[in-house]
Amino acid sequence: MESARALCDRLRERGYAITPQRRTIFEALEGATHHPSAEQVHEDVRRRLPDVSLATVYKTLKELVSMGEIAELSLHGDRSRYDPRVDVHSHLKCDICERVVDVDLDFAELVLPARCRAGFVVDRHEVVFYGRCPECLRAENARKRTLAR
Repeated sequence: MESARALCDRLRERGYAITPQRRTIFEALEGATHHPSAEQVHEDVRRRLPDVSLATVYKTLKELVSMGEIAELSLHGDRSRYDPRVDVHSHLKCDICERVVDVDLDFAELVLPARCRAGFVVDRHEVVFYGRCPECLRAENARKRTLAR
């Protein structure tokens, strides 16, 4: 996603009304690298607009996804997260703290063999690596050292 201002201009050109709620949601997403959930976006927006509803945030996020302005990530065992980056990239997700980070790898050569597709036409794919982030790994190792004493 480009800047909130550029997104407002683009949507205005398409005939969308730019309400204070929408503008603030766009601003909350601008530069967001933590892949927030709708609830996290709502918390951020409520700091500036206390009366904004979670339903408004959900509706706006769904509109942005359908327009291709942001990506919705449905990660294993997690609620949907939203990514302002819509270019081709992958993700790393910590199984402990649920932190999600971008991985700049393009698996363009990844092709599902015809025998595995069962008649499906593959339009896109997503690669997600699961594991433990450095902070959680350090905490886990510290706990193990403490228990070993």
